[in-house]
Amino acid sequence: MTALTDRPVSVDGPTPRVDVGALEGVLLGRWADVRRAARALITDPRLHRVEGQPMAEHRDRVLEQLRLLAREGDVLRAFPAALGGKDEHGASLARFEELVAADPSLQIKAGVQWGLFASAILHLGTADHHERLLPAAMSVDVPGAFAMTETGHGSDVASIGTTATYDPETETFDLHTPFRGAWKDYLGNAALHGTAAVVFAQLVTGRAGDRRVNHGVHAFYVPIRDPQTGEFLDGVGGEDDGHKGGLNGIDNGRLHFTHVSVPRRDLLDRYGAVAADGAYSSPITNPGRRFFTMLGTLVQGRVSLDGAAVNAGKIALTTAITYGNQRRQFSGVAPGDEVVLLDYAEHQRRLLPRLAQTYAQTFAHERLLETFDLVFSGAEDTDEKRQDLETIAAALKASSTWHALDTIQAAREACGGAGFLSENRLVGLRADLDVYVTFEGDNTVLLQLVAKRLLADWAQEFKGLDAGGVARYVAERAADAALHRTPLARVVQTLADGGNVRRSAGQLRETETQRELLSDRVETMVAEVATALRPAMKAPKAEAARRFNEHQHALIECARAHADLLQWEAFTAGLDKVTDPGTRQVLTWLRDVYGLTVIERNLAWYLINGRLSAQRARTVTSYIDRLLTRLRPHAQDLVDAFGYAPEHVRAAIASGAEAERQEEARDHYRRLRASGAEPVPEKLVRASQSTNPATSPG
Repeated sequence: MTALTDRPVSVDGPTPRVDVGALEGVLLGRWADVRRAARALITDPRLHRVEGQPMAEHRDRVLEQLRLLAREGDVLRAFPAALGGKDEHGASLARFEELVAADPSLQIKAGVQWGLFASAILHLGTADHHERLLPAAMSVDVPGAFAMTETGHGSDVASIGTTATYDPETETFDLHTPFRGAWKDYLGNAALHGTAAVVFAQLVTGRAGDRRVNHGVHAFYVPIRDPQTGEFLDGVGGEDDGHKGGLNGIDNGRLHFTHVSVPRRDLLDRYGAVAADGAYSSPITNPGRRFFTMLGTLVQGRVSLDGAAVNAGKIALTTAITYGNQRRQFSGVAPGDEVVLLDYAEHQRRLLPRLAQTYAQTFAHERLLETFDLVFSGAEDTDEKRQDLETIAAALKASSTWHALDTIQAAREACGGAGFLSENRLVGLRADLDVYVTFEGDNTVLLQLVAKRLLADWAQEFKGLDAGGVARYVAERAADAALHRTPLARVVQTLADGGNVRRSAGQLRETETQRELLSDRVETMVAEVATALRPAMKAPKAEAARRFNEHQHALIECARAHADLLQWEAFTAGLDKVTDPGTRQVLTWLRDVYGLTVIERNLAWYLINGRLSAQRARTVTSYIDRLLTRLRPHAQDLVDAFGYAPEHVRAAIASGAEAERQEEARDHYRRLRASGAEPVPEKLVRASQSTNPATSPG
């Protein structure tokens, strides 16, 4: 795809050029070859979504696609070499994330089968489980469900109601759903295709004659259907979740259990085992730490959703920017010669800042994937590294999935009525991505997890301080806040800028200035919330809960700010991987757009807290607009560098056909003018533009 606009764009100095091929290699990252192989695979029409297909047919198609992947798709990289895998964890996720371009339903169905069901057996089970249960899960001979979420306890896994009570006489667990709210819900493969499930339940056990103890949530392998008839086994029941707002190629459903007998050996007991006599043992004695360790082994779901959401945003931007470079609307300077959409300033505003954030998220995801690989390969598998991985995955998954929805919607609107046609995929893509913000952890809940980690790190800094030391710190913070909130700090900035917009912009484009503004916001917000919550540490439980609830929104904002900083830092580090000077210059502008857009969104905070003078605050927006003008000639190159071919994008408006239609229209107007006819009276053109704000030249 190439830029088709011929309108010159004003920039300061010579226009740099983007080396699209080299930039594509940088964006594909460490596992570039794996990603390219995956993209080659998904050009196969057999793997593509059929837009508008009825739900039942879509489900059947995705199941067959899943089996096709098992046969031809090299999908077992994360599994042990002894079982036909390659023990390559980062590479495996890099490959899976690309499936979103074929059909998000296929990507999620594959995630359920291999990323959740089979991976739970791998990471929570032991050698016996691997030998007995993994091969059929890997080959899809046994389609499986991951039965964790309950109707009444979505994100609160620790409080699920399903129980598994051990009986020493029969050496079995009695798996039971005690009430309707404890039904397992929203489970892929549960409505139709699954013949087994990994079921999470409260493990209750004790030796004969001893008091039984609830040891918390554990996982069990449970057959649920007869593979020949498709009928539920005795004691197992369920329902189809039916038609959903998206992802209708997946058979989501509900499961419940009425005193189902589960053999002791089918407890996935890597982190908690039950002996024949009912005695419980675990290598992790602390129940809370054991629970989070078990759930932490399944963090790959969040990591892959982050990557898939970023890829979905790339596809939407490729469509919208390619279309915006071809589609012409309203007459420009020359009568009858219409203006390319992307030449309008507002069109640039709606797409290019989102492009900048997508680049930031691409670099951030690559860092996350490398961290995931280090932990799961065993190279750096420590408690601290796992906590870092979980925190970063939670922050980035929340940010990227929300951004994907926003980007796809903006792209849809930027393509007008054409964007609403199913053939151009944007409406379907947005519907499918909608639930990404909810599963594998609701985004708001995940950001609370991030905020708690930020507070824990803050508290760690003061672990050795006595009451006097803490009091001095609080006083210093108060003095710092007072200084920033006085006119003095703002006057210093104003004097330094001398009322000169260019000088003010020069300060804002400095890497260290952006880093200081973004990091200072995180540090200040965390310190303020931590100081406010400090009395809760010694308060009664009810009072502590009240204080936490009172500051919940502030905690979420801390986590959002932290995610912004993570992405900006990753983008900045990514610039060092770019060796071509022209490409590096364009990416630096794009990085600046991302950083300054984050600051622009939060100008109220920077002004209230005295971090920016009014002069510099005004300059933020004007400098972003200036950068967008610089980036305009490179917009097509920047989306082409994502490396998606027409077979991946599959949008008619992002193909050469739209360009041909536009050129045909221009030729028609040229012929009319050459014949002396005026296709549209100039008065009407001016009247149209005066009543249509969107048509003012950019």
